[in-house]
Amino acid sequence: MKPFTTIAIVLFSLVAVLHVLRLIFGWEVVINGLVMPMWASVVGLIVAGGLAVMVWRESRPEKR
Repeated sequence: MKPFTTIAIVLFSLVAVLHVLRLIFGWEVVINGLVMPMWASVVGLIVAGGLAVMVWRESRPEKR
């Protein structure tokens, strides 16, 4: 596996885990005075988790 691929998988996974933690612990995120709704973390979890899985699957060698 190439180093960039590994880094991308780790970063996407970390973002997904942080979204899960926000959902579990109810952490409030405020950006420029605007409170981000919890559903934004659901979307972030799906996107980041999906990207991590897709990069990981793409990096695996094909079975013949």
